[in-house]
Amino acid sequence: MNIILMGPPGAGKGTQAELITAEYNIPHISTGDIFREAVSKGTELGKEAKKYMNEGKLVPDEVTIGIIEERLNYSDCLQGFLLDGFPRTTVQAEALDEVMAKLDRKIEVVINIFVDRDILIERMEGRVSCKNCKSIYNTKFNPPSSPGICDKCGGELVQRSDDRGETVRTRLDVYIEQTSPLLAYYEKKGLLHNINGDQDTSLVFEDIKKVLESLR
Repeated sequence: MNIILMGPPGAGKGTQAELITAEYNIPHISTGDIFREAVSKGTELGKEAKKYMNEGKLVPDEVTIGIIEERLNYSDCLQGFLLDGFPRTTVQAEALDEVMAKLDRKIEVVINIFVDRDILIERMEGRVSCKNCKSIYNTKFNPPSSPGICDKCGGELVQRSDDRGETVRTRLDVYIEQTSPLLAYYEKKGLLHNINGDQDTSLVFEDIKKVLESLR
């Protein structure tokens, strides 16, 4: 099953990605992760991406798409994959369609987790993560047993700078502006399924499973 997972910051996308990949035994392909992997392996595209990243520039679409294509050719993707963080634009979506056609495969479903903007802001402003094991908590909705201390490893909990104040609102506005055309692109193709993310994690996953099971 070839899945694209979408959702704004604070929607719980990371948690649902873990649940989906565990349930269906498919790899979670995060753009950030595969960029780092390509760079660490020293692939030609990885070297090209590193050059832009070191200069603080956006990696061009052709390099990003090339790295995605490399990753989708790995044997662990033969039974499907969960793509997270790509595509971000309709141009990238069209390029992904071309990559999938070369592989004689197709994107089967696009899951979009949606949550009201005000709730997202509240979630993001309360979000903290462990400096050591990277576990994520929320001071309002999912607090640690002891304030500022990770339940799993005892590490210090910190808040990302982009989860504060006006930065949160800007991040959300940019996300909404960028992804609206992309959602319309996949809706037109009949692939888009919107999932209400403003409910318990287990219920969100149940709704996602209903969609995925209907495709099997």
